[in-house]
Amino acid sequence: MELRHIRYFMAVAEEMNFTKAAEKLNIAQPPLSRQIKDLEEELGTELFERTSHSLHLTEAGILFKQYAAQMLEIEGRSKADISKMGSSLKGLVYIATVEGYGPHMLAEWIAGFRKLHPDVSFDIWSGTTDEIVHRTHSGLCDIAIVMEPFSDPDIISNHIHSEPWAAIIPNSDPLASRKGKSIKPEDIADKPLIMPSRASRNEEFRKWMPDPQKPLNVVCKVAHMINVRELAKTGIGIAIFPRATGILGDDEYVTVKNIDHPKAIASYLLIKSRKRRISPACEAFWDYALSTRKS
Repeated sequence: MELRHIRYFMAVAEEMNFTKAAEKLNIAQPPLSRQIKDLEEELGTELFERTSHSLHLTEAGILFKQYAAQMLEIEGRSKADISKMGSSLKGLVYIATVEGYGPHMLAEWIAGFRKLHPDVSFDIWSGTTDEIVHRTHSGLCDIAIVMEPFSDPDIISNHIHSEPWAAIIPNSDPLASRKGKSIKPEDIADKPLIMPSRASRNEEFRKWMPDPQKPLNVVCKVAHMINVRELAKTGIGIAIFPRATGILGDDEYVTVKNIDHPKAIASYLLIKSRKRRISPACEAFWDYALSTRKS
């Protein structure tokens, strides 16, 4: 299998038409069809379901498209990194981060680092810890910020920040008007909750409650924190997220209070692959981030 096979496959998968794909690639259709057939024979399965009037990806084709996209992305990254190598520190650093306090740390690091190394640029991707760990293993990011719990022998990790878990409370709920800047877990044990979609969070939050065996009343799970405040504003539930998610503070719709429990602490880690070597620019940024980390 060669990279041209990957490019040919992606063109057909995007156009879903051999004629249009051939025009896009500036080649004739018969050679393109032959290349796709050769690829299918090498893989031992059909990637496209062909009818007289339509073309569709098979299940194998859908899976192969995901891998093909990653391979082409890595090819582009390698060309960019190598072309920028020289006497001064240059290159492109691929970073992935969770939300919460991750973007705030990352913005400060990049601003400070570029004052020292203006020829280094950055490509940032946001997602959940589980998604980011997968990207780190597959080489789609060099360095990443994730949240605990986390354990992986193939990943190097360093603690970089901690903050309280907080409740974003609709002002229609009596808890919002209660005096004090914090609440106890038992105050929300029976409340409808909005919480992170990561599977381990449900178990973690239950351990804070008076009865850890009692299921939580989860009305909504959210992968990306940008949706959290808007959901809480509607009054459908109380959102449990890292304090930074409520960084805008109280307003006419919600009140943000820390959760008072010894284990209600959100911890952030800076990670990179133990098995994959990263570029000098990435290593320099890694060292810089660790030198400026906040407790």
